[in-house]
Amino acid sequence: MRKILTLLAALASLSLTNCGYNAIQSGDEQIKANWSEVVNQYQRRADLVPNLVNSVKGFAQQEKDVLLGVTNARAKVGSIQATPEVLNDPAAFQKFQAAQGELSSALSRLLVVTENYPQLKSDALFKDLMSQLEGTENRITVARNRYIKAVQDYNVTIRSFPSNLTAMMFGYKDKPNFSVENEKEISTAPKVDFNPAPAPSK
Repeated sequence: MRKILTLLAALASLSLTNCGYNAIQSGDEQIKANWSEVVNQYQRRADLVPNLVNSVKGFAQQEKDVLLGVTNARAKVGSIQATPEVLNDPAAFQKFQAAQGELSSALSRLLVVTENYPQLKSDALFKDLMSQLEGTENRITVARNRYIKAVQDYNVTIRSFPSNLTAMMFGYKDKPNFSVENEKEISTAPKVDFNPAPAPSK
């Protein structure tokens, strides 16, 4: 009897290994780990925002609309719980991505405004904050790329035979991935004209 139970356990173990169950679990954990790093880097950026806003405010108080836009975008980002459960809810994932995109856009507007203030650009604190922000944006890109790759590997696993049968049986679904909102715009090649403009006629 004991031999039969051992044999059944061995067969069950082999069937779980060959059906992709372990690969699905491993992929799911990799996605969660990579997602945590994405959130960690976004949080680092959000933590820099108040200092950056205060630094700009000291030199450019008249830019209230831009400063308020950055502050509001940061508040919206902070109001979204970026737990691993977001990865199983495409709508929540889209909401998170939209909020982060709004903050990126607000920061871009802030940086455009700072171009008008040479004293601000030469301020040591502002320079340091800008350096930190640039480094954080690079880290966000790296973290997002790792997450995208992990999601790709996972989604391929749960859609490939025979692991797709295991995924269906246990209810595993595709994980959402980052997308580009203005994909149509950026897919159009920019027009570059090297011909000099004609001189105005006298």
